[in-house]
Amino acid sequence: MENEYLFVYGTLKKSYDHPLHKEINLYSDFFSEGVYNGKLFLIGEYPGAIVSSNPNDIVYGEVYLLTNANRLLSILDEYEECEAHSPQPTEYIRSLQLIHLNNNASVKAWIYLYNYNTDCLLPINSGKF
Repeated sequence: MENEYLFVYGTLKKSYDHPLHKEINLYSDFFSEGVYNGKLFLIGEYPGAIVSSNPNDIVYGEVYLLTNANRLLSILDEYEECEAHSPQPTEYIRSLQLIHLNNNASVKAWIYLYNYNTDCLLPINSGKF
């Protein structure tokens, strides 16, 4: 079976001590710092990332190796309200994307991408939240 990874970039990073980070620690192992070619926006008190084709748009975050992918992704899908039975369109979608690691390697990892219009949102140009 191929390894599955998760990329977190906002309040779910370990430095925020979010209650859900306990679940991340329970069902995955920290793997590496990483970056995603995306654009970060401020949505109230939390960020949202979208896909970007501009190589200068980078979102910084953490990569986790999933030890129980089904359980953790189910918990996070519920938290991000992107389950199949959630009202559509959902604020976030879970997508498998290429994440670049600090050692010049890359992995495909699950990431929660913002799914609404960003025209009126403040960009976080540093890519860090």
